[in-house]
Amino acid sequence: MSSAKQVIVIGAGIIGASIARHLTKAGARVTVVSTSGAGGVATPNSFAWINASWGNPETYFRLRIRAMAEWTRLAKDLPGLPLAWCGGLCWDLPSDRLEAYAAEHSSWGYGIERIGREQAARIEPNLAELPDFALYVAEEGVAEPVACVKALLADAEERGARIVVGTIDTLTLSGAKVTGVVVSGETIAADEVVIAAGAGAPAIAAAAGIELPIETPSGLIVHSRPYRKLLNGLVLAEKLHMRQTAEGRIIAGSDFGGGDPGDNPDAAARELLATMQAMLRGADGLEYDFHTVGYRPTPIDGFPIVSRADGIGGLYIAVTHSGITLAPAVGLFAANEILDGERDALLAPYALSRFAQ
Repeated sequence: MSSAKQVIVIGAGIIGASIARHLTKAGARVTVVSTSGAGGVATPNSFAWINASWGNPETYFRLRIRAMAEWTRLAKDLPGLPLAWCGGLCWDLPSDRLEAYAAEHSSWGYGIERIGREQAARIEPNLAELPDFALYVAEEGVAEPVACVKALLADAEERGARIVVGTIDTLTLSGAKVTGVVVSGETIAADEVVIAAGAGAPAIAAAAGIELPIETPSGLIVHSRPYRKLLNGLVLAEKLHMRQTAEGRIIAGSDFGGGDPGDNPDAAARELLATMQAMLRGADGLEYDFHTVGYRPTPIDGFPIVSRADGIGGLYIAVTHSGITLAPAVGLFAANEILDGERDALLAPYALSRFAQ
């Protein structure tokens, strides 16, 4: 590894911040460039659930489990990181599908517990509607996304990283190699450029002739005003997915990615709040504060793109939905590959080249 390697990371969301922090820790000289400052666009609008849950093939499950372990490691490195292993209570599937999911993930070593109404009431005593049968995973958790990004970037800055906020005009190239980025008219040179710009990644990659097959579905999340503690952990119910933040806000969507905002997002958000109030005892005083509509950067097959770009030197791509869960592992693995050329086996299915086959 060369400790003098110059790397530009485009994007200051959770993925970009993690990559920047891991690169600086490994000795690289890093510049983070972003149009929006700490948090980026998708990260602040995330439900921020850390999990290895639901309909994943085993290869993806293994990556997510490793990412959960990397969150634990990262929390030891950065004391005070706003992370909570609060557990997740789920009954957002028909019973037969819940059973099939539990059997499969249990066989892979995921800590799923089958529980009834009484146990669910002990876990979340303020739920007004309780299922006859649910699943509970104590090892799932949440991160406060923007605060985590700020902590990662602050650590990177302490290690020498530079943060530049401005309009990302284009990439600079010399032959078939990316050599830097033009930001608000200023050219910044680098040995390597990482595109971790979420929904903005395809337009940036196109400057190097790279097509990123990414969709950006929207998702509506409602945020209450801070309130007394009503929820202990994640609740993934039939009507609503919700959790309570560290500052006491209850955030919710029709699912964890957020639902369709429709033609009137404000009205849809207020309907979600009314559903939330009906589902929780003691929520009569819960008040609407604001809603967010996030645009989730989702590769068309649903899985991450984390790899170098074939046919062009000096360019690395890191774009994924489930950015909150995957961020620590993607940061570690990307830094190792960029600096040492070592690609972790868990990333094998997630190269950009798979879309050319």
